[in-house]
Amino acid sequence: MIEVLVVDDDIRVTQINAAYVSRVPGFRVAAQAHSAAAALAAVESQRVDLILLDHYMPDRNGLTVVRELRRLGHRTDVIMVTAARDVATVQEAMRHGALQYLVKPFTYAGLRTKLEAYAALHQTLEGGGEAEQGDVDRLFGALWAAGEPGLPKGHSPTTAELVRQALRGADGPLSAQEIAESAGMSRQTAQRYLKLLERTGRVRLTLRYGETGRPEHRYTWATGS
Repeated sequence: MIEVLVVDDDIRVTQINAAYVSRVPGFRVAAQAHSAAAALAAVESQRVDLILLDHYMPDRNGLTVVRELRRLGHRTDVIMVTAARDVATVQEAMRHGALQYLVKPFTYAGLRTKLEAYAALHQTLEGGGEAEQGDVDRLFGALWAAGEPGLPKGHSPTTAELVRQALRGADGPLSAQEIAESAGMSRQTAQRYLKLLERTGRVRLTLRYGETGRPEHRYTWATGS
C-alpha cells in the first residue's frame, strides 16, 4: 500500500481529499494534517510515501514544507494540491522535487488518474531493477499529463504544463514572448508548444492588428480544457 499524508488548512477539504484517496486501490491515508508543523511532524513519526500538500497554510506555505523535507533528508514524494495558479509557484515546487501540481477545484476522477499514474511510477522506481529510458519517460509523462492526450515525441509534459499554467493564470490573451518570460523558457520553445496545443484544441489563437506590419499572435487557454 502507498501511504499518503493529506495536508490542507481547511479541515473539511482535508476530509474530502482523504476520502478520495481512500477510494483509489493501492492507496491508504496514513494521516491528515492542517498545518505545516503538523505535516512535518507526521513525516517524522511514521511512514509516508506521498504527500498531497496544500500551498496556503497558516504557519508556513507548502513550498517551505517541501524545502524543509529535503533539508532533513526525507525523500517523500509530493503532489501540490492548491488553488495557487501562478507559474512561479509551479516552478519552485518542481525545483524542490514536487512530482505534480493539481489545481483546485478538482474531481475525484482527476485525482484518481494522477494517483494511478503515480502508483505506476512508484512501482517502477521502487522495484530496484532496470528500466528502459522510454519506460521512465512514459511513466513520468503519464504522471504530468495524466488524463491528457499523449504528447508527440520530443515534447516534454513538464514544459507543456508550464505553458498551460501561464495561460490559465493570465487575465487575457498572451503573446508567445509573454508566455516564454512567465514560464522561464525561450520564445522558440513557447511557440513550439503553443502550436501543438492549438492543433489539439487546447489553446485558442487570436490576431491583434496594429497600424502597420504583421498581426501579433495572441493565445488563450480554451475553456473546459
